[in-house]
Amino acid sequence: MGFWSRVRSRLTSSAAELEAQELSQDALEAGADPLGSVSDRALVDAVGVLRNISIPPPGQVPSVIGELFDGTGSLSIVWLGRREIPGIGCGVRLRVRGRVAMRRGQPVIYNPRYDILPAPGNH
Repeated sequence: MGFWSRVRSRLTSSAAELEAQELSQDALEAGADPLGSVSDRALVDAVGVLRNISIPPPGQVPSVIGELFDGTGSLSIVWLGRREIPGIGCGVRLRVRGRVAMRRGQPVIYNPRYDILPAPGNH
């Protein structure tokens, strides 16, 4: 993409579109699999940002549930048997590795291996 095309794109794109472009470029540079094209039972190595975190109420199975977004798509991450994980929260950049299961049409990885990464631009 030429210089003027990039300038025009940045001026006419929304903040969400720009963030998605930056995240997908960051994941590509990290050698990660694009989340927009993951399939059931695939081994995935993904890099993205946690957009939200939820914890079921007491009385339900203890777990931490997050949504990882890489600019091309999103993936649910479920850590079973935990109520909190130090360092895990909204806006945290992660690399996760695991096997995808499709749950209600949405890709999910249960108990993935993960690394907390520095924010884009700080590595």
